Amino acid sequence: MTTYLDNAATTQPLPEVTEAVARAMRDNYGNPSSLHGLGAAASRALARAREEVAALVRAEPDEIIFTGSGTEANALGLLGAARSASAARGRHLVTSSIEHAAVHQSAHKLAAEGWQVQEVAPSKEGCISAEAVLAAVRPDTAIVAVMLANNEIGTLQPVAEIARALRGRKIHLHVDAVQFAGLVPVDVRTKGADSIAISAHKLHGPKGIGALWLRRGKTLTALYGGGGQERDLRSGTENLPACVGFGLAASLARADRAAHDRVAKLRDQLEALVFEGFPQLRPAVPLSAPRAPHISGILMPGLPAEPVLHALEARSVFASQGAACSSHAREPSRVMQALGVPASTGSLRLSLSRLTTTEDVTRAASALAASVSEIARAVSGTR
Repeated sequence: MTTYLDNAATTQPLPEVTEAVARAMRDNYGNPSSLHGLGAAASRALARAREEVAALVRAEPDEIIFTGSGTEANALGLLGAARSASAARGRHLVTSSIEHAAVHQSAHKLAAEGWQVQEVAPSKEGCISAEAVLAAVRPDTAIVAVMLANNEIGTLQPVAEIARALRGRKIHLHVDAVQFAGLVPVDVRTKGADSIAISAHKLHGPKGIGALWLRRGKTLTALYGGGGQERDLRSGTENLPACVGFGLAASLARADRAAHDRVAKLRDQLEALVFEGFPQLRPAVPLSAPRAPHISGILMPGLPAEPVLHALEARSVFASQGAACSSHAREPSRVMQALGVPASTGSLRLSLSRLTTTEDVTRAASALAASVSEIARAVSGTR
């Protein structure tokens, strides 16, 4: 039996979603821009999907821009805002040192274009404070980019508080909510952001489709040109099957009102089994820190993560060392560095989903105990 605890990397698509995607590919193959009947049917299906994704974050449909991924949504929100910003406003960007690579790399792309990028460090609890962001803001600051939930340690960032602190300063606030939307209700009206990125495959939808919410009245510059689809901000024929799958996944996530509490309870059970049964392991951040319900970061002092992950896989438990997009990199995690975690300490990320069961939790805890013991013996034997 397989236990999958790498849901922060990607979730398993729900059967209803895969069926809807296949049906759209088979039956609804018209181009949404075509004027004939097949095109009109495709356009209606696209509109329904947009309505469902908008409802997930309590937005209006015309505020949703479909993209090819959460990464692209972040790039469009950040680079698009920067390139449309008035030169008179300034070219200074404030972000955090624990952002996902999608934001981190886009910020440094702007640095190569002459922007000044200032990173705010987190507390030991893995949170960025609104006071620290405000202290970093200058008269020439045009953009602030802060994530809602960290993808490695799950800590929640005070986006609404940051937005209130920035009010009246005419600074574009971009938010990466890719790890947040789907398990935690998102209301764009209460967050105070100007653009928010989300992704389908983090909430049991298909890969290859994301979305950017853009507040009315805010402008972006497209990353490239073309036929003018998606309000001329993301040209190219829409990936209708993926959009349909995203819409259904969003609708199903919204309907599961108990998901947050159910998954948080399972995470707490997992952490109790791991940390009480194996005192040498410790949480990456205090368990009392504000966190998304599905992510648990685990530190293993003196143990490398990769052999432990392989030992877990041998026991049919699948987890991650950290961000999946950086899993092949040999450099230490930027998030762990920001938290001051020593390089000799391995880190694991166990991430749950709406499909995770109590049996998954108990099997994973047992497999982790056996895997850590196995690797600890191997490590001590080489010294």
